[in-house]
Formats: sequence, structure tokens, C-alpha cells
Amino acid sequence: MKITETPISGVLLIEPRVFSDSRGAFFESFNAKSLKESGIDHDFVQDNQSVSKKGVIRGLHFQRAPFEQGKLVRVIKGSVVDVALDLRKDSPTFGRHFDIELNDRNNLMLWIPPGFAHGFSVLEESTIFSYKVTNYYHSSSESGIIYNDIDLNINWGIKDGIVSEKDKVLPSYKDYCLSL
Repeated sequence: MKITETPISGVLLIEPRVFSDSRGAFFESFNAKSLKESGIDHDFVQDNQSVSKKGVIRGLHFQRAPFEQGKLVRVIKGSVVDVALDLRKDSPTFGRHFDIELNDRNNLMLWIPPGFAHGFSVLEESTIFSYKVTNYYHSSSESGIIYNDIDLNINWGIKDGIVSEKDKVLPSYKDYCLSL
């Protein structure tokens, strides 16, 4: 695995070694030892998977302390624009986001540490998105920030996204900051 730092402190891009031949391809999608050697020393407690239509936007979601989740995300089939927003108050990149296209052709994965909001937009029909998390889902700690917040200026790569009713009423980034 090749692990590269991104412009956002703590967010890491993971590129697996893909072995291809006439039969197809093989790669390790998870290797605890390699991740630990790269500084991702977390226990993953749950795997989640979603299947989404083209144009869906999910996020920006996070869980409040003490139930924050680190996420190791990847696309099994299809393509997304994946977004990690730094919500760590003492971070030099607080309020900045990183986005990247993850798809079933580049096989890239992204490590998003605890303390981030996360979301993605779906670029292809029937996209399968998978992620490992470092803490269990805790409904009363669930929170988020509105995906189309003008102050964040996130380019989701799609127009007129399909968004859940719950995500449409998430607070703005400014309101989130006022709650700190």
C-alpha cells in the first residue's frame, strides 16, 4: 500500500498495490499492519455499506464526542466525490475540506480520522460505497452540517443532488461553530 498525506492534517490517501492479469485483478483492501505502520493505529469495530443512485449526496455527517468515528472509506463499484471536513477545533486546518474522486478503477481509499464531518456525492448509477469505522453508531451523538453551505463552497461534482430530508435541514457551518 502506498499511503500519502493530503493537504488536511491527518487525512491520508491510500493506494493499494493492484495485481492484474488475464483473469482480472487482486488487491488488499485492508491490512492492519500496513495501516498501523503509517500511523493509522485504530481498532475498526463496524463495516458499513451503501448502494446509491447517481446524483445522491450523503452528508456531511459526524458523531459528537465521545462517540467520534474515524473512517476508512472506499468505493467497491461506481464512483463518488468523497469529502472530509476538518472539525477539530485545535487543528491548523479547522474548517477546511479535502475532496477526491474514489472509484472502482483507481481503487483509492481515504482515511478520515475522528473529528471530521464526512460526505460523498454519487457520480454513477448503483454505486457501492464501503467504510470501516472506529466507533459504533450512536444515534443521540449523530450530527451534521448542511452539504451546500455557501461558506464551505464544496464542489460535489453534480447539479441538483438527491438529498435526504434529514440532510436538507442540517445546520450551517457557522451555526455549528457557534455551538462549540
